[in-house]
Amino acid sequence: MIDYGKLEQSLQRLEEQHANHLRGNPALSGLDREGIAESVIQRFETCYDCLWKVLKRHLIENLGVADPPNSPKPVFRIAHESLRFSTPLEQWLRYADARTDTSHDYDGEKAKACLELVPNFINDTIDLYETMSGRTWR
Repeated sequence: MIDYGKLEQSLQRLEEQHANHLRGNPALSGLDREGIAESVIQRFETCYDCLWKVLKRHLIENLGVADPPNSPKPVFRIAHESLRFSTPLEQWLRYADARTDTSHDYDGEKAKACLELVPNFINDTIDLYETMSGRTWR
């Protein structure tokens, strides 16, 4: 049985911090707003990592894929063919690239590009979570 707990927690925290970022409290200093943006990116990274690892487990346990690769892009390619998710594969690959691009760079254009992807990532992750788990998100 697949444990979705870490994915659920990381997705919930990403949603919460992204909402915090969108509120953009003008009373906060620029440094504080920057810290919140960096936190959103870190939570995106954590959620992305949890998602592809749960997806790999789903491929093994529920779809019988023997020995899938231990890397996110190939896992998403295999899963996209097997699960027929609504989000195009290219979008999942953009998320993978954003994850890689932000691993050591939380400012500048890469961070901005990642922050722009977060709302779609949240929605797509919820959709994939519901597909894999058979549960409704919240």
